[in-house]
Amino acid sequence: MSDIETRLMSLALEQARQAGKAGEVPVGAVLADEQGEVIASASNRTIALCDPSAHAEILALRAGAEILHNYRLPNCILCVTLEPCPMCAGALIWARVKKVVFGANDSKAGALGSVLSLHKETRFNHRLEISSGVLAEQSIALLQNFFAMRRK
Repeated sequence: MSDIETRLMSLALEQARQAGKAGEVPVGAVLADEQGEVIASASNRTIALCDPSAHAEILALRAGAEILHNYRLPNCILCVTLEPCPMCAGALIWARVKKVVFGANDSKAGALGSVLSLHKETRFNHRLEISSGVLAEQSIALLQNFFAMRRK
């Protein structure tokens, strides 16, 4: 775990906290260049936008692509608090993101090692570098606390 990864995950955790306060599942994402300069950040907004694709990763990719004026993001790192789902992992591959850093594994929908391993699929023409478990305990705690409060 590099200093850049830890710093970016801290920013993603702040995005996740904001999502939780808004009643969204607390997942946050930060898109940065290889030196760790933040390009875009986002949190889950599926409820607010009435959009099942409004996951933090997708929103960060959209914002980053608009800022960079390119749908390809080959020299970018995406840092996200929860392992991406198949939809988000696919978008990361299509955007040709260089590296994905995530905190908590997702044993129900994770597509970068937990349930599926889309990053290892040899038929795709792009491979993602993966770094997992970065500040995982904080990511897990946010999710557990959020769902515990919802059950009350």
